[in-house]
Amino acid sequence: MTPQLSLKNKFIADRIDKVPVSGLHRFFGIAASMPEVISLGVGEPDFPTPAPIAKFAFESIYEKAIGYTANSGLIELREALSAHLERLYKVSYNPKDEILITVGVSEALKCVFSALCNDGDEIIVPNPCFVAYEPEIIFAGGVPVAVECYAENNFEPLAADIHAAITDKTKAIFIGFPNNPTGAVLTKENAQEIAKIAEENDLLVISDEIYDRLVYGTKHICFSALQGAKDRTILLGGFSKDYAMTGWRVGYICCNAELLTAFSKIHQYAVMSAPTISQFAALAALNIAEEFVLEMHAEYNRRRKFVVSTLNEIGLDCFEPKGAFYAFPSVEKTGLSGDEFAERLLMEEKVAVISGASFGIGGTNHVRIAYCKSFEQIEIALERIGKFVKKI
Repeated sequence: MTPQLSLKNKFIADRIDKVPVSGLHRFFGIAASMPEVISLGVGEPDFPTPAPIAKFAFESIYEKAIGYTANSGLIELREALSAHLERLYKVSYNPKDEILITVGVSEALKCVFSALCNDGDEIIVPNPCFVAYEPEIIFAGGVPVAVECYAENNFEPLAADIHAAITDKTKAIFIGFPNNPTGAVLTKENAQEIAKIAEENDLLVISDEIYDRLVYGTKHICFSALQGAKDRTILLGGFSKDYAMTGWRVGYICCNAELLTAFSKIHQYAVMSAPTISQFAALAALNIAEEFVLEMHAEYNRRRKFVVSTLNEIGLDCFEPKGAFYAFPSVEKTGLSGDEFAERLLMEEKVAVISGASFGIGGTNHVRIAYCKSFEQIEIALERIGKFVKKI
């Protein structure tokens, strides 16, 4: 009898097995199949894309040439983005050869890691972190090196810990602040220390700043605007979170022209260019949507204050997040792990949150709560969480 052929074992690259199937998406699938679930799990704005953005984009279908753009993106968009970053952070990028428009930050990550990583190159990644960072490094042949962040340090990575993780194989330090899942932000002092370490050890810094406009009670630190940091910083950003444009899929890479040439090579063979209609939407976002950003920011801030204070009243210790739209409370006092807490809360009280363990080391015994839901839903969800904690 002929043995059954295993297509996976024969044909699939070994590095694919180094990345587990995302528990995040499996959990979302379970929650989606259950009636009456309030999901505080998905990190997606509940606001619609501001109407003027959508109107401008759809009018462009009839009024403008909707074909491929230049590989780097619409020059008008790159010029507007250059002016936007200069205005907000006093950092200057040449729109002609230092800005690349991508299909969200997801594609930006793919371009950067694919171009940077030789097999075995190490990228330092503070944890907890967004679930895609470490897999993308592995898919590119690199090795993610986790540096744990702690609640007592407001989930900021300590420069000393980053320094201790450097080896002769280290190529870059990856940071994502404001942070998903913790809501942490970097202080200027800490960021400058990290920049100094990168310079002294001849490393790049890759900075994902997708939540840069969602910062509360402090100022966002744009890493490339730090003294002496621009030339070795790869700045990633996009429009999904700040402008409620997740489905439009527009992101960007800003960096030294020599580095960008390599990233553009990956981009041009993978996607040609970001969707043209979406690029027009991004252009409108930069030019006419500031009032909507401020309105959404104010509402997120209202939710943030309510969520954090209520969680602490319930007995779930939660540090004050200063960015993004996530709270990251500890569930250690309940005697449950983050996985157990999230699973039981879903089954018993119909509230979906995400176990902190899904985001790497440092997330153990925590859960992520996304407050990008209506205030009314958040109120109901927190009542259910309080009820659940009391009966444990």
